[in-house]
Amino acid sequence: MIFFQILPQKNKKVIYPEIYEYCQMESDTLKRFDRLVAILIQLQSKKIVRAQEMAERFQVSHRTIYRDIRTLENAGVPVFGEAGSGYSLVEGYRLPPVMFTREEAASFLAAEKLMKQFTDQGLGKNFESALLKIKSILKGTEKDWLSNLEDYITVHNRVPVFNKEVPNAMELLLESLAEKKQIKLYYQSLNTSQSKERYIEPIGIFHENQFWYILGYCHLRMDYRQFRLDRIYGIFRTELPFSRLNHLSVAEYKKQKQIPHNVKVRILADRIIANYLQYDRHNYGFVAQKECNNKIEMIFMIPENDGWFVRWFLTYADYAEILEPSTLKEKVKNILQKSIEIINKK
Repeated sequence: MIFFQILPQKNKKVIYPEIYEYCQMESDTLKRFDRLVAILIQLQSKKIVRAQEMAERFQVSHRTIYRDIRTLENAGVPVFGEAGSGYSLVEGYRLPPVMFTREEAASFLAAEKLMKQFTDQGLGKNFESALLKIKSILKGTEKDWLSNLEDYITVHNRVPVFNKEVPNAMELLLESLAEKKQIKLYYQSLNTSQSKERYIEPIGIFHENQFWYILGYCHLRMDYRQFRLDRIYGIFRTELPFSRLNHLSVAEYKKQKQIPHNVKVRILADRIIANYLQYDRHNYGFVAQKECNNKIEMIFMIPENDGWFVRWFLTYADYAEILEPSTLKEKVKNILQKSIEIINKK
């Protein structure tokens, strides 16, 4: 078990005296010492850690990482490397207490607020329980410091990202991904009024356009499908193993689904509306923009038969004009004409 505590920067040398001694021999700064301790913690976080991962995390060269690993070895830390793989700690080696600054502890506080709004009830409770364990071993003054912050951090989410009747969907999906076991869903798609039973093999979870999605191999459709988590009306564990050993990754699936026949769209919008559009324009294929007198010209690349872009454009059509293509103008006219006909009937 790893115990957490908040310690002053100057007392870190008491916890890792051997490492601190080697740092003092080679460098008189605490910056390198902090990196060595962080590398030590990272090595225990997973079975194998690649030098590339550590170099990217600390924004240093591979040579620096190799030198840091040698320093840890010289300090008595049992690190061994596997050619072409990475570095590991010898099985059974345990680290001394992990240190948090109070600023790091405060980041958990902010994360808790996000978890409550953007995850389901089950995962949110698990995170809350973990945070209570961290808080329980803090000093009294540090607890007061965090308590003073709680009332000043608020997160609002207007879009429900989970079905309240299924409070543990995310938790079960993560279990399925880790254990390679199929799950049973009752899922309602947009074009139906009833949910259907499906057995899927999850291969990834991602957040996109304000919603959570699970990507998996669907046995009903015999193909990969993505499912929005707020449309799940039931989810159950099964003991059925995955039928495939090598599934696509989320990145590979998205790459395959990229539509090569995109259409270039140019829109000239009033400056005031262009500022508002920056918040969700990337969801509709935004590529670039440029100044054009007192207006903003925006460029999009959208699928040839995409209907959502037109409807999005209609929300600000009185502040913008379509420069190209002409086919998009016709689609806008058709929708407006149908709307006028419906209004006139009433």
